Amino acid sequence: MPKIKSAVTLCKTIMRNGYDAYAINAPLQKLVIEKTGKMEVDIACACDVDTLIKIFPNATAYNEDGAVGVLREQDVTLYFYPADVEDASHPERAQLSITPRLLRILQEEGQALKFNMQSPRTGRPDEGFADFDACGCVKLHGIPSFNLSQNYLRAIRALRFAANFDLPIEPQTWMAIIRSAPRILDYVPAREIMEEWRLVAAESMWKFVRLLYDAQILHGLMPEVAALACVMQERNDDGVMENVFDHTVECMRLYPEGRFSMDWFGVLAAMFHDIGKLYTAEQLNGRWTFYQHHRVGAGVTRKILRRLHFAPEHIDLVCHLVRYHMMFHFMLTDRGIRRFKALPETSRLIELCRADIMARGGSYTYFNHNQKYLDRAETEEIMLEPLLNGNEIMEHTNLPPGPAVGAIREALLQAQIAKQVTNVDDAKEFVRKYKM
Repeated sequence: MPKIKSAVTLCKTIMRNGYDAYAINAPLQKLVIEKTGKMEVDIACACDVDTLIKIFPNATAYNEDGAVGVLREQDVTLYFYPADVEDASHPERAQLSITPRLLRILQEEGQALKFNMQSPRTGRPDEGFADFDACGCVKLHGIPSFNLSQNYLRAIRALRFAANFDLPIEPQTWMAIIRSAPRILDYVPAREIMEEWRLVAAESMWKFVRLLYDAQILHGLMPEVAALACVMQERNDDGVMENVFDHTVECMRLYPEGRFSMDWFGVLAAMFHDIGKLYTAEQLNGRWTFYQHHRVGAGVTRKILRRLHFAPEHIDLVCHLVRYHMMFHFMLTDRGIRRFKALPETSRLIELCRADIMARGGSYTYFNHNQKYLDRAETEEIMLEPLLNGNEIMEHTNLPPGPAVGAIREALLQAQIAKQVTNVDDAKEFVRKYKM
């Protein structure tokens, strides 16, 4: 806007004379000029009124609304306010965000400006926010930092709205959230943060976690998860490196794309599945290893979820998924598949394995092998292998190695399937008789 630009030009003139100067809350002043038509701009400057008049001979002293000087040029009136220059003052006083003149305009014409200092109390979750459809983004009413100071939980809600509705966060609102991160963690109970978190859709949780990280809130809420950004791993066998946090977020994104699109706790387990790598990382021969990270991760996850007041049954579920998420990654034998199938939540574990492999661009060889063996696990173990191997058959029949041994072995297996042979003694008797 030309009026604001002219004010910025004057500020540069003051700065060239050795004094700090800036247009106060330029976004707000731009909105006030657009909505009210009042060609007035507030400027903060570090010089006194006498110096100001020397720089701008047309300026005059002014002692209303806290201003020290005024300059009228053509159709624009510029008010000069003293800038904070004390080194020992609170950092937030170093930059004025509102002046008495602007405050009066907001109070008088707040409805027309849609820029109320005090948001109406509605009891609705979107209280304090501008209409999403109208602005196309997540935006706090009024001055975002002032708005947040009324209720810091709005920062978490802003991130939730942005994730669920796939909307950008308005820049001023975003900066207010980042600046307020320490206060959000100081004043908002973890229980209330988690209540908001539970309202994030499973398929949007990866965006929410990424926003928490970027806003520096995750670092205080779950420092163990945020620290994964400092842990490096090989993405796959091609040697490409990635940090574990990026992999974790990608795994959270991919998990709901399978059979469990609404599985909130499954996505939560995806967030914690590699948390143990923070504690087990070791470099050997130039490669990072993370032995037993699944076991360690389950214990760390339990500690975090207890700290965040999760219900015991939910803690047990998530920790179980973290503890066994690696089992389906290995090529399992018949016995291994049976042990896996005996576990609770096998469908979730398989889906977590799929998302983990996809997030790393890995190979599905072992995964596909295990999927095929799942059907074999429905068959009784006695029907998969004969009770006597080839050496034992030769021992009890005195046969030399040859096709006859293989024929007896196959006959023994068929007898087991028919339940004619049910134990080792029966098997020995069967092979002796079969030889005859």
